[in-house]
Amino acid sequence: MEFLKYHALGNDYLVLTSGHSTSVETALTPQEIRLICHRNFGLGSDGILVGGQVESGKRFTLQIYNPDGSAAEKSGNGLRIFARSLWDRDLVAESQFDIMTPGGLVKAQLDHSGKSVTVEMGSVSFQSNIIPVNGNKREVLKESLDINGEQLLFCAATIGNPHCVVLQQNISADETRRLGPLIETNPLFPNRTNVQFMEVLNRNTIQIEIWERGAGYTLASGSSSSAAAAVAHRLGLCDAEIAVMMPGGQIDITISENFNITMKGPVTRIGRMTLDLECLDFEIPA
Repeated sequence: MEFLKYHALGNDYLVLTSGHSTSVETALTPQEIRLICHRNFGLGSDGILVGGQVESGKRFTLQIYNPDGSAAEKSGNGLRIFARSLWDRDLVAESQFDIMTPGGLVKAQLDHSGKSVTVEMGSVSFQSNIIPVNGNKREVLKESLDINGEQLLFCAATIGNPHCVVLQQNISADETRRLGPLIETNPLFPNRTNVQFMEVLNRNTIQIEIWERGAGYTLASGSSSSAAAAVAHRLGLCDAEIAVMMPGGQIDITISENFNITMKGPVTRIGRMTLDLECLDFEIPA
């Protein structure tokens, strides 16, 4: 089984390049995905990208798998990486093309080197029935969430996948690792949720720490950057152009009047990897 490996600010993905996407999706079980993504028992990654081609050189499909074996609706970093992989394999006729994900259609634009990718991520919604968040239909803005007696101020949003943005000062990786899994699986979020701890630095800069649904603590995330920036703008804390700072680096977000998001960030190629199928016979210890 052949893969290309890339990272986007330390968030790394494997792009499956062998076989046909329809048969591969059927063949890869959650257990096999967990093995392939495992840092010790497999190739190691934050997820697997399986793509298909609808219209030669112009439109593609993308399925994103989390390292826990679950499927993700959308990933900003995954989209940038997949777009770069198409460019590297000469599968795109132009530098701009469409990618259909379970979380909606996006447009990708690569620079002349392919090392920087801009993605039109779609529109952010704060509506509880769309995200989804349990309770009455509402915009989920500045609500209180009780985590083992600790009160957190949060907003929720979706850009094709669910996000919980916790408003804090002095955010840290330790706090993200402690609280992230408890928020991800909180009953308030019926489909679980991605979690961002956000600190507003100025009108054009925010800093976030990220706990990704199905992946855990993450150095960078495109959809998390999009959701957190949208929340900061919706609350009037930031302008429409926002630099999102993460442990892995910076993603630049531009927000339109109707909360359509344009995301720009780097992609780095790591190399080619071949998986021996013997790997898939192993069972990860409980």
